[in-house]
Amino acid sequence: MLKRLFLIFLICAVFVQCARRGSPTGGPKDETPPEVLRAEPSQKTTAFKEDKVRIYFDEYIKLNKLREQLVISPPLDQSAYIISPQSVAAKYIEIEFLDTLAPNTTYTFNFGESIVDNNEGNPLSFFSYVFSTGETIDSLQLRGSISDAIARTAESFVSVMLYAVDSINNDSVIFKNKPLYYTNTLDSLTDFTLPNLKAGNYVLAALKDVSKNYVFDPSVDKIDAPHTIITLPNDSLFNLSLFQEEPSFAFGRAYQAGKNRIGFGYTGNSDIEIILDTEVSDSFTSVVTHDQKTDTLYYWFNGIETDSLLFTLRHDTLTKAYSYRTRKATADSLTITFDPKGTLQLADTFKIRTNTPIRRFFQDSISLLDKDSLAVPFTIVQKNKHELVMQFDVFPSEKYDVTFLPGAITDFFGVTNDTLAAKLATKSRVDYGNLSLRLANVPSFPIFIDIIDQKEEVVRSMYVTEFRGTYRFAYLLPNKYYVRVRIDENGNGKWDTGNYLNKQKPEAVYHFPTLLDVRANWELQEQFILE
Repeated sequence: MLKRLFLIFLICAVFVQCARRGSPTGGPKDETPPEVLRAEPSQKTTAFKEDKVRIYFDEYIKLNKLREQLVISPPLDQSAYIISPQSVAAKYIEIEFLDTLAPNTTYTFNFGESIVDNNEGNPLSFFSYVFSTGETIDSLQLRGSISDAIARTAESFVSVMLYAVDSINNDSVIFKNKPLYYTNTLDSLTDFTLPNLKAGNYVLAALKDVSKNYVFDPSVDKIDAPHTIITLPNDSLFNLSLFQEEPSFAFGRAYQAGKNRIGFGYTGNSDIEIILDTEVSDSFTSVVTHDQKTDTLYYWFNGIETDSLLFTLRHDTLTKAYSYRTRKATADSLTITFDPKGTLQLADTFKIRTNTPIRRFFQDSISLLDKDSLAVPFTIVQKNKHELVMQFDVFPSEKYDVTFLPGAITDFFGVTNDTLAAKLATKSRVDYGNLSLRLANVPSFPIFIDIIDQKEEVVRSMYVTEFRGTYRFAYLLPNKYYVRVRIDENGNGKWDTGNYLNKQKPEAVYHFPTLLDVRANWELQEQFILE
């Protein structure tokens, strides 16, 4: 009996073993990019007269993000050529020309990292196919790097362009003409090379070409361009620092934003005078406020019943008349919010915000108590038509109760608040870190010293009008920060960007090279030499 059971078990074990499927381990992962076997016509063909090109590879390839990666210099309209196949894998790329190419011109098709093998996606990086419709291949080049006027790192896919010199107006060529030579920095790269150039005089420009149309659009594109003629051959390395221009002023549209509120859109500077041309009674009141997020002015009005309103808007020497027919809309009702909620950081202030304009407030109807129910001295300051700031000495490890009695705030329409309450708590000093900076080689004052996080968002900023030696940022939340210094060269209280046509460069910006680790209960001291 035992022998029989053992035999049955042995037979079952053999069948199970036979039934198992082995998983092939395979070889090492393919990390080799595809290789070019040949091109027809061959690389650097001169006197090119063909209507198509074929480039053959040693394995199946596919084209990935070709439109983003492909750079053709000089540029060709997309209607002038077809590149195939794009939807399936193949062992070749074919470029078919649908239009006549320019005579005596060296063309470069730089595929960036768009050519990848079909299996693992290994890119054949920066492969270029070059040919000339003339008798020679142009061999000069121009090199340089891209940076940003205010950000730590430049954006990717920045276009670098050379334009043939226009004897009439070299400054305007980037607004209306396509470049003669073109390349881009691709992803995460800041250096550039413009190869296969012909000797001559050129205008150089770098653009973050948002529309990908090869021309400068100041409303969306960043730019930098030397206002000097570039003569080739040239061994210089050009550093181009991109900046976004302040948009030129323009009146926008008017729209009904609320029952008693009209929005006026604009671009550029918001220094606009709004004049009501409609006759009104003595009971009529109005106020103008700025939208905090969009380029919009709101004209709030009360004490009039009418189907239409006539306005004149003025900005500097520009005027525009608006005839606006009022429509049914929801009335704006008073809403009050607090910032922050819950935790009050030791370096912060407590803010009260309203969605309708504030007509008046009564500090006597507002109370502030600590955790022992003792009154805390404070003052209320109106920052703008929609915001009040409560100023008081903020102590660590404390709790505060804020109470607004009914009628503490009255808005533009005469509406008052109900009872409102907020509870705040602060952290201990040991929960924060401090940063002390010693600056050297500051070219001029005033300056802005910015503490920015790794997303390049400003966490704290200090405006300094004179040299003090050490500048201390207390009560920073533990985190890693960068430091930036912006020079207010004209002393107007803000950092000014550049303007291409006015040949105005952005005001100087310096970045501390190291990411600083601010730790809790720690005093970090650093010297920042501006260079």
